[in-house]
Amino acid sequence: MVLLQAAQLEKSYGTHMVFTGLNLTIAEGECAGIVGINGAGKSTLLKILTGELPPDKGEVIRAKNLSLAYLPQEGGLDSDKSIWDELVSVFAQLIDIEKQLRALEAQMADASQHGTGSYRQLLDNYDQLSALYKSSGGFTYESSIRGVLNGLKFSDVDLNTPVNTLSGGQKTRLSLARCLLREPDLLILDEPTNYLDMDNLAWLEQYLQSFRGAVLMVSHDRYLLDALASTIYELTQAGLTRYSGNYSSFIEQKALLQEQQLKNYERQQQEIARQEDFIQRNMARKSTTKRAQSRLKALEKIERLERPEEERRVALSFRAAQSSGKEVLQVSNLSIGYSGQPLLRGLSFLVTKGERVALIGPNGIGKSTLLKTIAKELPPLEGQLKTGHKVEIGYYDQEQRSLSGHKQVLDELWDRYPHLDEVEIRTVLGRFLFPGDGVKKCVGDLSGGEKARLTLAALMLKQANFLILDEPTNHLDLPAREVLEEALQDYQGTIIFVSHDRYFINKTATRVMELSPAGVASYLG
Repeated sequence: MVLLQAAQLEKSYGTHMVFTGLNLTIAEGECAGIVGINGAGKSTLLKILTGELPPDKGEVIRAKNLSLAYLPQEGGLDSDKSIWDELVSVFAQLIDIEKQLRALEAQMADASQHGTGSYRQLLDNYDQLSALYKSSGGFTYESSIRGVLNGLKFSDVDLNTPVNTLSGGQKTRLSLARCLLREPDLLILDEPTNYLDMDNLAWLEQYLQSFRGAVLMVSHDRYLLDALASTIYELTQAGLTRYSGNYSSFIEQKALLQEQQLKNYERQQQEIARQEDFIQRNMARKSTTKRAQSRLKALEKIERLERPEEERRVALSFRAAQSSGKEVLQVSNLSIGYSGQPLLRGLSFLVTKGERVALIGPNGIGKSTLLKTIAKELPPLEGQLKTGHKVEIGYYDQEQRSLSGHKQVLDELWDRYPHLDEVEIRTVLGRFLFPGDGVKKCVGDLSGGEKARLTLAALMLKQANFLILDEPTNHLDLPAREVLEEALQDYQGTIIFVSHDRYFINKTATRVMELSPAGVASYLG
């Protein structure tokens, strides 16, 4: 059964065409992922499918009585209700049945007030409501709420806490919890893994694997797409292309399709050249003019294939201007935190030349704080932190606070590296997908992905031999993440990084360090 169907969707903003001619179908029980570069219109498409945004052309057809839950990318709840009351409100129908049952119980308590027929009617009504209450999950909804809250790491939070006092990440996780508890026919999720740590991700993946409804999601989490997706839709300038299978299967199919499209184009170009040569040689001859004219007419009717466009990808490579000593970072009995309040105490570890170390741990444990301390952005509260001989640090801040919002893109990079001329700066920016007049954009007007690329460009030019990276894949689309992975694997320096992208960690890290209240544990690979 088809739950949702979109036909010939078109959307533009002013003169900018976001997409046109999009077709999509979601069937019962299907899990589909939507992928595409940043700015392709993935979130816009989801908003149209959910009815939050009207299309300029085309239509969206939903199955009769379809229940739908939607998590927008910036989907944090903002309510003055408590956490518990906000989630209980999902089960408003059950709460209403509970009230009706209590009212019937009160009437049944005094049988003397009713005649035999009236009392029997009360009992029948009570039995029917009780059966409906049980079949609708009346005896299990509270445990369902607690299970989802525990899976999304709210077990240590006071459930009487007002929602509007939570952090942005907590609000988004609570909004996700609300969507899951609704158990809709169709769950539409826009970047559901934002603000989730490793444990949250593993729990969500397991939950969605057992989810009985259909799922449509935009995600940059390749493991999630591999584990769950039975269909991948790729949104590009050319439109929306459907591939059967998970993300890994999509990559293989797309490569084969691109190869075949290029072969078809080249074969057609060869045939066109052959026919044009024949026409040119034979048009002037009286004996062959008719044949040449016939071929010319046939050639004019041919539907010309366009040369397949190569995807514009970031061109990123890291190199160190000089080599460091063998011991890059020595940490001894370190305590980190703010204003004298330690987040972690007694940390001791050594990072040696050439290592690529991933820091993992639950949200709030202090991973970013540790990186800030190593990068000398924060002073240590106690203990020692020593960098080795000829160590040059390059720090990537996930919030990109080093960027100046009032500057143009060109000046942001040029002011940092004034020894380079304008052509060199423009060349670098072009490699990071800021071509032509794109370098005149105001930094403050850039998207999250553009700011991430600009920060990476500045980091590349620094030529440091010790990279400290805090969530470098945030805001990057999948092609850019893959380029970053390749660049870090080829890098001859040392890296310590924080990421929640499991695929990125497995491709990049040579060692994993897990932070916990007990300290730090180290694992190879």
